[in-house]
Amino acid sequence: MADESAEIFDDLYLGLRAGGAIRKQRRGEPLTTDEREALGRWQRLSTWRKALAVGGFAVGTFGLGFTLGGLVFGRWRKA
Repeated sequence: MADESAEIFDDLYLGLRAGGAIRKQRRGEPLTTDEREALGRWQRLSTWRKALAVGGFAVGTFGLGFTLGGLVFGRWRKA
């Protein structure tokens, strides 16, 4: 189980690196070897692993926003 959670974080990081490479490629900038490798590895990932990585990022971002929103806006609410 610990191996699987480490792989999810690796996939998430790979997705972020590949997203940056795609953005850079769209602007017409040359890619580094590391960026080309990340892009190739992301494209070879199975669909369910991509979905898991993107979903994990979305849930984590929502959770962080929800927590920070509760801390910021919670102090305006009277107990």
